Amino acid sequence: MGTPRPPAEIVGGDGHDVLYGDAKVLTIDGEDVTEEFVDGARVVAGMAEERGIRRAILQARSPSCGCGSIYDGTHSGELIEGDGVLAAVLKERGIQIEELRGESGE
Repeated sequence: MGTPRPPAEIVGGDGHDVLYGDAKVLTIDGEDVTEEFVDGARVVAGMAEERGIRRAILQARSPSCGCGSIYDGTHSGELIEGDGVLAAVLKERGIQIEELRGESGE
């Protein structure tokens, strides 16, 4: 996916639900970018495994990297419990994750 790109959020669950086909990643305009998010997460997770990475610090609230909390899918700024797509893939592969905290991660 290129940058800049429209904001996207998970609709219908969290990253784990996306991986199992029970939720989607949609842009604010309604475009379905689920496949791109899943493909990207799998590539990044594979690279992490190849390099022996056992721990990742991810950006808070993101539909990719959110760890423990993500936006609720309405583009209203509301948060729900859950993980982003990359966070879910990393967890499934046994890589420990945590959210970046501080000025840029809040």
